Amino acid sequence: MTKIERVFATPAGVKLGPADLIADKAARNFVLQIGEAHFHGFVVRKANDYYGYVDRCPHAGLPLAQELDDYLTPQADLISCSWHGALFQIASGRCIGGPCAGQSLTPWPVRIEDGEIVTA
Repeated sequence: MTKIERVFATPAGVKLGPADLIADKAARNFVLQIGEAHFHGFVVRKANDYYGYVDRCPHAGLPLAQELDDYLTPQADLISCSWHGALFQIASGRCIGGPCAGQSLTPWPVRIEDGEIVTA
């Protein structure tokens, strides 16, 4: 059985989809194949701001969401790890509660270019 390698960064300029692919106060998962490896990340939209992060909890090393695209608290004001309840600020990725308090999510630089979400 072949092991699938995981990478934690992407090249710049990869188009992920239209900006309205993600509703305000929502998040979306992205999996990209880079050569023989895969990248797992997610993007959170808050008004006209988009924040990208590698989908990996700094405490457990697992993807944050157990259900597809379920990254935010019910109030959509924080990112939540569904495995152990850690809470992260959307704009900074910094953990403000839970077993990884003080640590941060790994940023995944994204931007909006000509109405498209693009890796930066």
